[in-house]
Amino acid sequence: MSGASGEQAPAYSSILSISDEAARVQALNEHLSTRSYVRGYSLSQADVDVFRQLSAPPADTRLFHVARWFRHIEAILGGPCGRGEPCGRQASKGRREQPQWSPPAGSPPCKLRLYNSLTRSKDVFIPQHGKKVTWYCCGPTVYDASHMGHARSYISFDILRRVLRDYFGYDVFYCMNITDVDDKIIRRARQNYLFEQYREKQPPAAQLLDDVHAALKLFSVKLRETTDPDKKQMLERIQHAVKLAAEPLERAMQSDLPAAVADGCEEALLAEAKDLLSDWLDCALGSEVTDNSIFSQLPKFWEEEFHRDMEALNVLPPDVLTRVSEYVPEIVNFVQKIVDNGYGYASNGSVYFDTAKFASSERHSYGKLVPEAVGDQKALQEGEGDLSISADRLSEKRSPNDFALWKASKPGEPSWPCPWGKGRPGWHIECSAMAGTLLGASMDIHGGGFDLRFPHHDNELAQSEAYFENDCWVRYFLHTGHLTIAGCKMSKSLKNFITIKDALKKHSARQLRLAFLMHSWKDTLDYSSNTMESALQYEKFMNEFFLNVKDILRAPVDITGRFEKWEDEESELNESFYDKKAAVHEALCDNVDTRTVLEEMRALVSRCNLYMAARKAARRRPNRALLESIALYLTHMLTIFGAIEEESSLGFPVRGPGTSLDLESTVMPYLQVLSEFREGVRKIAREQKVPEVLQLSDALRDDILPELGVRFEDHEGLPTVVKLGDREALLREREEKRQVEEEKRRKKEEAARKKQGQEAAKLAKMKIPPSEMFLSESDKYSKFDENGLPTHDTEGKELSKGRAKKLRKLFEAQEKLYKEYLQAVQTGSFQ
Repeated sequence: MSGASGEQAPAYSSILSISDEAARVQALNEHLSTRSYVRGYSLSQADVDVFRQLSAPPADTRLFHVARWFRHIEAILGGPCGRGEPCGRQASKGRREQPQWSPPAGSPPCKLRLYNSLTRSKDVFIPQHGKKVTWYCCGPTVYDASHMGHARSYISFDILRRVLRDYFGYDVFYCMNITDVDDKIIRRARQNYLFEQYREKQPPAAQLLDDVHAALKLFSVKLRETTDPDKKQMLERIQHAVKLAAEPLERAMQSDLPAAVADGCEEALLAEAKDLLSDWLDCALGSEVTDNSIFSQLPKFWEEEFHRDMEALNVLPPDVLTRVSEYVPEIVNFVQKIVDNGYGYASNGSVYFDTAKFASSERHSYGKLVPEAVGDQKALQEGEGDLSISADRLSEKRSPNDFALWKASKPGEPSWPCPWGKGRPGWHIECSAMAGTLLGASMDIHGGGFDLRFPHHDNELAQSEAYFENDCWVRYFLHTGHLTIAGCKMSKSLKNFITIKDALKKHSARQLRLAFLMHSWKDTLDYSSNTMESALQYEKFMNEFFLNVKDILRAPVDITGRFEKWEDEESELNESFYDKKAAVHEALCDNVDTRTVLEEMRALVSRCNLYMAARKAARRRPNRALLESIALYLTHMLTIFGAIEEESSLGFPVRGPGTSLDLESTVMPYLQVLSEFREGVRKIAREQKVPEVLQLSDALRDDILPELGVRFEDHEGLPTVVKLGDREALLREREEKRQVEEEKRRKKEEAARKKQGQEAAKLAKMKIPPSEMFLSESDKYSKFDENGLPTHDTEGKELSKGRAKKLRKLFEAQEKLYKEYLQAVQTGSFQ
């Protein structure tokens, strides 16, 4: 069709002149039927004029040409034009501009905040170099077995480290030290060596007794000087025990008993008096111990034990481990630079840190963590060590607040050559030198126990910033809270000193970790039966959920059946799932608040349990995919926290004893077959009424399978649920169930006996004729009427009307009971 108006004007003019609208549309349709439709047609004003007369396309299907062109022109013009309204050319819909897009408002992201001891507040965590985090942790002084106080710090830091790495995605470089040169180690190593030397000499009984009495005399001085009441009581117990152990040997010598008897008494005395003799020998001969290897054997042994304990607790090993004995050259250089910078001074072969000079510098500040403790001489001396607080050592300092960077070695102490003479590192300097060597002038995180803040960490900060001449050696200082035992400070003197090995004999590493997760890492944690019971119940609660989900996922279903239509219940559960995930994230951002996280996870599981119970009651299958997603999320979170030790696809893994075998995947197919076979047998037994077979099936469920760590749960009208768990836990559950049933049986029998006694008492009362019921109460009444009713009390006074009325009512009630009894006897109700 041509876009020129010359051909169209006459035709359209005649069409527009038709007054009747229907006839005008009919003529227009006939006119258009003679022309072909071209999509790219260029409109003329005539086209516009004729079609502007129409308000809508004709409804008559025979007028399809008009309808077609009406829509075509409407599309080109961008909409219908009303009568008398100007119609201008508009861009076609294909040429319209894309509308402007507005991004959603959203919500500000939750930022990780950590409690920083440097500010005593929760600060937004900002690493210095992108996602890389440098972290130094104060390790143990290895001279004895690791205890629950160590577990408090290292499990808590392990949780924080895992969360930063596996949840927030930081690249954490974790450095920890081992203190293997220390006053405590030196003294303990010397004492152990001297005692073993003494034992090997096998002193005669008389010599041993003399030495023990000499050790007791020295010990009594120590006892008199002790002011701590708990420690004093412990020392008194030791003194008493040694005296008791000496008595049998003294009697053996006086009575000239056989040598074998005396030898036994000697061994018993040596074992009991080891600590006393070791201390006495050290005082007398300690200065003669000069072999450095003697001082390395003890820490090497206990370091190995520490690593075994950490592995047993599922604590990740550090990325790098430093030992003081291996970093002595670096420590010497570190001390030298502090002296060169003007913050250290040599005195009598030792080197001390000048706290006054440092504090007066405009660039530095001393006592950043606990400024109120600066000047606390007791804390400062404890930090220096038992071998370093003698009067001569204290007099070497310019100020009592100064602390040792390098200690001149005395006879009987290990030593290394240095510019100031032979000596050994101070306690605080080791961490500064080792961390500075590996992490540089400023680290992101420094961690340690709460009790290390002053003087150890404050002194670390001072000497490190004196070395690097900066004021930012540590950006975030994290301190774990104390650990108490049933509300008391852990102490050998209180007999509540618990080693990690002892704790693991009572509870698993997972249970201990759950107990720690249920408390804030920076607050005091009380290790008690109540704390551990809460952890055990939480573990059981979560494990039951995982076992139930596993059972649902094991049910056979085709591929399409895995994706089921969601009803309102699924949508509500999914909404709750995402709400809880958001709450978990918010809690982790808030100083890694694992206590709240575990409660949110518990609430999510409770919501799932309600959903599964509702589906079970309705005999409907729960949504597999949704429950699996929730269970996988919870597994993932527990794995991040280190509460799941191995790689587990879902829930707590079940391993074979002493192996890495995935017991669940190995035996579950066989257990499933056994369960289905048992269900078939039970069905036949019920139909054929064979109770013996049902009893055997119950015995298999209740007695045999729990011994193998297997639980069968029977539900009316539903398949048996098969669960593989911990054998000891299942046996405890079985015993608890039996105890509950036994208690119910006992109460039932007690109630039956009580009821029987009440009935017997009632029968005995019924047998008494009313005329005799008061006659036996001669201690209350002295005279009776002809019916047996009392008339006078024991003093011969006539009873008041009120009292006589009460007795009359009792008499009439008994009269009624007695008639019932006679009637029952007559009818044969009573034998």
